[in-house]
Amino acid sequence: MFEPLGRVDQRRWGAVYLRGLLLNGGRKSVEPMAARLGMDGNRQALAHFIISSPWDPAHVRARLAWRMQPVVKPTALIVDDTGFLKDGDASACVTRQYTGTAGKVTNCQAGVSLHLASDNASAAVNWRLFLPESWDPASSKADAAKVARRDRCGIPAEVGHVEKWQLALDMIDETRSWGLEVPLVIADGGYGDTAAFRLGVEDRGLAYAVGISTTTTAQPGDARPCTAAYTGRGRRPMPSYPEPAKTVKSLVIAAGKQAARPVQWREGSRPGTGRSGHKRMYSRFVALRIRPAGREIRKATAGVDLPVRWLLAEWPATSDEPVQFWLSNLPENTPLPVLVRTAKLRWRIENDYREMKQVLGLAHFEGRTWPGWHHHVTLVSVAHAFCTLQRLTRSPKETAPA
Repeated sequence: MFEPLGRVDQRRWGAVYLRGLLLNGGRKSVEPMAARLGMDGNRQALAHFIISSPWDPAHVRARLAWRMQPVVKPTALIVDDTGFLKDGDASACVTRQYTGTAGKVTNCQAGVSLHLASDNASAAVNWRLFLPESWDPASSKADAAKVARRDRCGIPAEVGHVEKWQLALDMIDETRSWGLEVPLVIADGGYGDTAAFRLGVEDRGLAYAVGISTTTTAQPGDARPCTAAYTGRGRRPMPSYPEPAKTVKSLVIAAGKQAARPVQWREGSRPGTGRSGHKRMYSRFVALRIRPAGREIRKATAGVDLPVRWLLAEWPATSDEPVQFWLSNLPENTPLPVLVRTAKLRWRIENDYREMKQVLGLAHFEGRTWPGWHHHVTLVSVAHAFCTLQRLTRSPKETAPA
């Protein structure tokens, strides 16, 4: 992993830092790791390597992706973001913003990640640190105090505010530039609700299965636009649909609960009645063909028919209405179980975040610099990949819990 690092001492301290992340113990910041590393526990050298040493994490991430691609055998790229909670305001890009980590608006950094994923394994191979508008001197919402801290935090002058969905597209492009071609992108509603993200994925020739909110609007799949008669005055009327677009929730409710079909998408980790002795992950789902609406999509289609897409909704037998929605451009002949398994594969990224945060110290970095954050999350990703390799190469007896 560290062969691209230019100096011998960088490669050495990279390996030491990685061992510090993998060792049992509590907090995985520099000082407690140094205490656990014995003779290699040079706190100053570790801090210099991770915070200010001039090595490019992109080279390590590319090697990580190449190493994990034949192991994971990815069927999808999953993108998401996670919060790094902070008490102070000196860390790069920290601000008050919403994060699912805390479930509320709080003081934090936000990192966007991209993961190779399949049914059997996943690996985080790319990262971006989200820079809020308050940190961007070119933004009308710039905060003078935060802009003044950019130099101390080592934020490159060319880095400005970019929306998270665009950061995700940039990471997809970079990952493909490494020679990894994965034909499917999965994301939650934070990305799926943005039409520009979906259109960007389609422009790259990729399929997607993304979460959407209940208020997303669409026309039924069999709806067709019509053009009003021209009166001879003014502009010729543009084609339009005879009925206004409806929310996806109302479309599913109109189809009725009887349209829901039972699907089991995988077996979980808890004891249950599945074939492997684990609990079955099971629910009921409705799949409809719809035409997503919205200003950006109408502009992209230039007045012709809106494209037909899959709307997938989870409607449990115990619920009076559907509880979760996805949109996908997978082919029309895609079976319902495939749609469900594809949409539900996003559990992999939640599992990765949990392992990296609870065991490998993803959120324990105490440095305040832009390079330090990128170095730390890259090393944690390598540590997580090492654990994944160990888990996949050992026999079930070796990896069974005590």
